[in-house]
Amino acid sequence: MILKGSKRGGAWDLGRHLLKAENEHVEVHEIRGFVADRVIDALKEAEAISKGTRCRKFLFSLALNPPETEEVPVSVFENAVASIEKKLGLVDQPRVILFHEKEGRRHAHCVWSRIDAESMTAIDLPHFKLKLMDVSRQLYRDHDWRMPDGMIDPALRSPLSFDRKEWFQAKRAGTDPRVVKEAFQQCWAASDSGKAFRSAMEQRGYYLARGDRRGVVALDLDGQVYAVARWVGIRSKDVVNRMGNDATPLPSVTEAREQIKGLVSQKLSAFEREISEDFARAAQQLEAERLVMVERHRAERRKLQTLHDERWNREAKARSDRFRRGLRGLWDRITGQHARLREQNEAEVADAKVRDNNEKQALIERQLRERRRLQQEIKKERMRHTKEVTRLRHDEPGKHSRRRVRSICPERRRSIEP
Repeated sequence: MILKGSKRGGAWDLGRHLLKAENEHVEVHEIRGFVADRVIDALKEAEAISKGTRCRKFLFSLALNPPETEEVPVSVFENAVASIEKKLGLVDQPRVILFHEKEGRRHAHCVWSRIDAESMTAIDLPHFKLKLMDVSRQLYRDHDWRMPDGMIDPALRSPLSFDRKEWFQAKRAGTDPRVVKEAFQQCWAASDSGKAFRSAMEQRGYYLARGDRRGVVALDLDGQVYAVARWVGIRSKDVVNRMGNDATPLPSVTEAREQIKGLVSQKLSAFEREISEDFARAAQQLEAERLVMVERHRAERRKLQTLHDERWNREAKARSDRFRRGLRGLWDRITGQHARLREQNEAEVADAKVRDNNEKQALIERQLRERRRLQQEIKKERMRHTKEVTRLRHDEPGKHSRRRVRSICPERRRSIEP
């Protein structure tokens, strides 16, 4: 369980943050040691008491985040809070505990008042981050959860990122030089003029330009330069003579690279728009499913709470009716029957609380499993979109200017020609 704590002030801001509607479910689990019975009012009460001291960070706020795939009952959170209180010296301090649920994950927040009301001093919290780390490691060991690498060895800590294949693997199609040579020769053989040769080469993904010493050259979509005469297997003079009939002058190598860059960028931008549109449609559908699911889950919880309240009232009345009144009630007190009934009622109350808590926890766990399945679909869609966009951006012109000459196969070139 990841524990993140901080000393802070700002009761109003913290209260609003804890009750934010961006969470799919917010449950106030406990308010202890305050006169107020609402979260914001309780935190403002702590702030009012702190005015009698010089402490500005009068609250200690803690987030308890269990492993994403684990189903953690309330008792585990409560025991974790108790261990943290003991470790930090906050036992019996006023506190507020809330549960948040979002994207299929359930976590808790606990906020303590640091002000000791008897001595009117702030409780010091030396090395609280190290102490929280000790408690966190112990929780992972106690519950056989897989401990994050960063907890095992700080040297392994690293930010979340996509792997190298997603971010840096180019869409390569290394073509055998014999295939390149065959493409040049076929274009040459199929054309009877410079214009026809130029058109045939462009259909294969090669663009002609003026070379410095090689007469006429061709550039592929990566901007690599090929001497036409060498790859066709003829004299440079023959290439120059055929191209001399072309009324359109050839651009320089630099101009040709800029032209190719524009064409490729335009096509990749179109592809990226298509990917984004596909993702937007998928995301809209998934978001609609999420909203319906959240509302259904809230309704189920309200229904269960109503059932619990009604059953509790019925059972409370039944327990109360066991006690006789008047002289008979007095006789029951004398004979000890009243005490026996009270003990029976107390045992039944304890059992009823356990039963209701178990039913509530079962509902929460079932809903979390359902929500996690949907969240996995959302994550997969995000990953697919990010990966496709990244692969496209990796192929942007200029990304491989220092790469060895690699040619894209003619079939692939035709798929990205303008």
